[in-house]
Amino acid sequence: MERIHSVSSEEQANLHIVENMDVNNLPELMKNVLSLAHTPAEKDMLLMSALTACSGVMPNLYFKYGVTAKRYYPNLQLFIVGSAACGKGIANVALDLVKPIHDKMPLIIPGDATYPAFYQTLARQHGRGYIHESEGSVITDIWRSSTANYNTALRKAAEHETISRARCREASVIENPQLSMVLTGTFSQYHALVPSIENGYFSRLITLIVDEHQAFNSSYVEPSENSGDVIQAAAEKLYHLYESLLFTHPREFSLTKEQKNRLGHHLETAYPTLIRMLGEEFHSVVLRMAVHIERIAMILSALRLSPFISSKFDLDNPSSSVSPESHSGPLTCSDIDYATAELIGNKLIFHMAQAYQLIKGTEKIEAPKVKPLDQKQILLSLLPEEFESKTLLAEAQSQGIPQSTVMRWCSQWIDRGTLCRLSFGHYKKIA
Repeated sequence: MERIHSVSSEEQANLHIVENMDVNNLPELMKNVLSLAHTPAEKDMLLMSALTACSGVMPNLYFKYGVTAKRYYPNLQLFIVGSAACGKGIANVALDLVKPIHDKMPLIIPGDATYPAFYQTLARQHGRGYIHESEGSVITDIWRSSTANYNTALRKAAEHETISRARCREASVIENPQLSMVLTGTFSQYHALVPSIENGYFSRLITLIVDEHQAFNSSYVEPSENSGDVIQAAAEKLYHLYESLLFTHPREFSLTKEQKNRLGHHLETAYPTLIRMLGEEFHSVVLRMAVHIERIAMILSALRLSPFISSKFDLDNPSSSVSPESHSGPLTCSDIDYATAELIGNKLIFHMAQAYQLIKGTEKIEAPKVKPLDQKQILLSLLPEEFESKTLLAEAQSQGIPQSTVMRWCSQWIDRGTLCRLSFGHYKKIA
């Protein structure tokens, strides 16, 4: 059985997200969904998967980021990494939240799809989609032949950059993709998608590490009677919110000036030590966490909107600093939602640090393995213009090539006109 990492109970507790926040500060929909979880790990998995699912059904919301004022949309991409029996199945509630929307307007893209099928489906849906796959083996098996393509496409989608495919007849270009994704699996399955920390996708994919085994609970045999009602009510509210946002003009979300200053100061002062410990390559994770935090703040703020097409907000939290405003006007983050998003980001960055260390631990310095055909060409290139058999055999031995193999190659070179035999055991290259 695969274990993620050996950590103490105290270290694991520090990684928990929900246990370290005031749940009453969450929008009503999120509070209701979290009521289905039993353990701290389940709460974290449910929180992050539900936020990610919600991020996929919030069209026409965006914020501007950086000196170029680039537009970012709510879409999150999440991979929950855990061993068997850690309770990852609870993340499937997120899929239940978006199914009613998919039934009316196609949204879900199967993880069990070839890259061309994935690309064509995303193109048909005008760049919008939601992938949810709880069986990591499906992802590993289906994506194995096109890992590079998926990795590139998902990395570009995370930044809303154009995805193109020259061989696709239906659509060669997908502009401004808005793709959300929830995947769960073991570390080996995660590592197949993110093989290196130098891969640009690592910092763009939110990683949640779960290193707890799920103890048996009688509630799994006798589930709560109202669990179905909770999911249905949340799904209906999310559907109406999606519908209301879909038929409005694009709406800008923004942090207040004080919140932006706080975010910048926080990233500058809180994580330099972590970067020094892990290496400069982790710096990109810190920078992109700022985008994740603002996306999460936008999702939380949007969940407080009335789920119906109207001109008023439905403020679940009366203490929120956001005042009612028209559905078409700018959406400003409340201090409560910003603080919640920042707390989530603070915890996620340590999950990312753990994933970083796990990936680094798999990297080994090995001599490159050369395929026989390449080895054959390399050997020939290392030989002088004229050489004797002893020179050929000595060079082959230094590369670990058997004598019988190199003599066969020598015969092939002569037959193909690459070499000519000047005399017994004496050869010359032919240009």
